Amino acid sequence: MLAALVGAGAAAAQKVSVGSGRLEGVPLANGVNAWYGIPYAAAPVRELRWREPQPATPWNGVLHADRKGPECIQLLRRKDINHYFGEEATSEDCLFMNVWAPAGSASRAKLPVIVFIHGGGFTVGSSGMALYGGPNVAARGAVFVNFNYRLGILGFMAHPELTAESPQGASGNYGFLDQVQALRWVQRNIARFGGDPANVTIAGQSAGAASVVSLVASPLARGLFQRAFVQSGPAIGGASATLAESEQTGLDVQKAVGATSLAAMRQLPADRVFVVQRDFQFGDSGSVNVRPNIDGYFLPDSIANIFAAGRQNDVPTLAGFTGDDISPSPLPLATTAAGYRDKARQVYGANADRFLALYPVTADADAPAMGKLAARHAMMEKGTRKLAQAQTASGKAPIYVYMFSRVHPFNPAAPLFDAPQGAYHTSDVPYWFQTQDALNMFKPTRLWGQQDRALSARMMDSMLAFARSGNPATPATPWPAWRPGDEQMIDFGDKVDVARQNAAQLDFHDVPAQFVPAGAALPRLTRD
Repeated sequence: MLAALVGAGAAAAQKVSVGSGRLEGVPLANGVNAWYGIPYAAAPVRELRWREPQPATPWNGVLHADRKGPECIQLLRRKDINHYFGEEATSEDCLFMNVWAPAGSASRAKLPVIVFIHGGGFTVGSSGMALYGGPNVAARGAVFVNFNYRLGILGFMAHPELTAESPQGASGNYGFLDQVQALRWVQRNIARFGGDPANVTIAGQSAGAASVVSLVASPLARGLFQRAFVQSGPAIGGASATLAESEQTGLDVQKAVGATSLAAMRQLPADRVFVVQRDFQFGDSGSVNVRPNIDGYFLPDSIANIFAAGRQNDVPTLAGFTGDDISPSPLPLATTAAGYRDKARQVYGANADRFLALYPVTADADAPAMGKLAARHAMMEKGTRKLAQAQTASGKAPIYVYMFSRVHPFNPAAPLFDAPQGAYHTSDVPYWFQTQDALNMFKPTRLWGQQDRALSARMMDSMLAFARSGNPATPATPWPAWRPGDEQMIDFGDKVDVARQNAAQLDFHDVPAQFVPAGAALPRLTRD
């Protein structure tokens, strides 16, 4: 926070008054004003560690909102990965947000607002990543907001002592409660940036998408948004931890850090706590896996049950996945027809023959593509379809579905440690937000061409149409709503087409599947 109060030499953007005090942002070269590092809640430290977020502490004078706040403390990753955007300051005091708005927008009224929630498996990530920036969205006439929320053990640990001290008899899900706090801040303050608090779209990718679906299900978020944009990660229909299970995980954390009580855990430096956490991406790090739970407060029931009962926040929804999205399935690694059949039997057991009839491979050359299709169906496309089925079964608002199948034009002269394959998980984000150049910040990893720029403009047009009206259709991209029996979606690929989901194939994936041995961590899969 102190760093954000230090003035910068650049010309200042307009001053804005919010509930906690006065802000002065920075003008950007594209005509957009930005306000960085705005505190939306009190620092969740000391006695506020593992407690519901509290209002931001007011300040005197003008806060120079000219630099992003620190990311929430997390396990750091290597620097030669695909999505590396430079080092960020890291702190337990991290509940900051960023706002981008068209220049002079405070004098205008009722611009659509897009609030983006970053991903990272609820253990890593930040709003400061250049891929998630909003200047190009704001340049098109919307107010764009993103923010940090608590992660990992500090964001999602439940514990019997925490449940006992809570007025709601709940614990864990503090990262979700941070998200609710951020949305409440938006409701109170966004009109001062030119945004319409009655026209808010919440958007998120991966864990951010799971957050969006969780907010749609939560009674605490009722009335805080009017639309939902879900990118690769709808959390519906899967297993959810109970409060009791999560409390046991909290006791495991306490034992692992060698603390005698919750009070002692609150006194530990945050990095001491994170030493025992398992990284979502590299499962061999640490010893404890902390995840969201059905706490009876933020989530009074499982998301699937909330939708089945029609108790969700019934809002228009845009949901989708990428063509080669993440999946625990080993099938994409098959390089021969025989290897493909072996992996199918490993995964589906007694249902393997049925699977092979729906996903046949007779030639070795066909195995990789069919394996990728089956893997996508088994996880992300299945999850998106489950969300569509749940919303259309009990809600009145429409849902629109997309697939992003365009493969980035990777530069072979700039190899990456974790070089992604195909239309990978997260590959759609820079097209929606026109942040493609962020991927070339340190070395030219992509050779973007006119086709990529044009596709990005077309996708942003649809996103902004959805943010304004709840319907992503544009003159260039007619977009039918998804309906049972007519499961249409838009495929953003080398061409933009209306496609249909394969109901017979997707229905198959309700059967049990054993992607990894029972009780084992997801392995480093190898090709056959």
